[in-house]
Amino acid sequence: MANKYLSFISDAHLLSCISNLHDSYVKAQKKLTKSDFYTNKVDVIKLTFDAKFQGLTAENVITSEILRQIDKSVNNSIGTFHEQILGGISGYQSARASGYDIKASDNTLFADIKNKHNTMNSSAAESLYRKLKEFADRHKQAKCYWVQIFAKNSFDELWVGEINGKEYRHSRVYKISGDKFYAKLTGLDDAFFQLYKILPTATDDYLKSKGITSPKTEISAIKEITDLASANSRTILDQIAIENYGYYFKFKDL
Repeated sequence: MANKYLSFISDAHLLSCISNLHDSYVKAQKKLTKSDFYTNKVDVIKLTFDAKFQGLTAENVITSEILRQIDKSVNNSIGTFHEQILGGISGYQSARASGYDIKASDNTLFADIKNKHNTMNSSAAESLYRKLKEFADRHKQAKCYWVQIFAKNSFDELWVGEINGKEYRHSRVYKISGDKFYAKLTGLDDAFFQLYKILPTATDDYLKSKGITSPKTEISAIKEITDLASANSRTILDQIAIENYGYYFKFKDL
């Protein structure tokens, strides 16, 4: 029986990857509490201007700020989603705990996957290069890749250059964009495009299979702040201000 969604991984595997990512979204939303939101002091002056200048309610502005923090956590999960998708292609497997994100079953390819091209500083880049070089030196037939799922261009090239004042070059250490890496593992030039096009349908099917018609998860931080503001007869902005700056003159009187 032919696959409904993609030819290079099974329908069950795709839906399992979507399910894992959905769980990550739900956990990230529930996990971010008021205390987490306040870890770095909240700029109530900026929030006030955001609301007034953008014609938004304070609730909308604060929700957007909280969602921005949640987005940082979700971005890591998106990278994991790609690792799981690629690990479902015949002849490849994912195993982050082993030091690589994706490898060929015959040890001819090792890869480290980053969701975006700009997620590493120079120290992280140097560490990654050394790790890929070690895999290449240990496995003489292997090509090793730094995969940038969302890169600035489409490319598949040797990763050479200067990092932290040191020149790096190895005949089998590469950097590659997401579209080229998907093509390399599947043999299909448009594999990444196929994934993009099928995701809305596959995700709808997954949600429907779980009986989820209107996905919405209550974010703990928003509920905590809203409940406190209501109990103390304060605006949400005032509640955030007194909890973050109650030690400033007059703020405790809000």
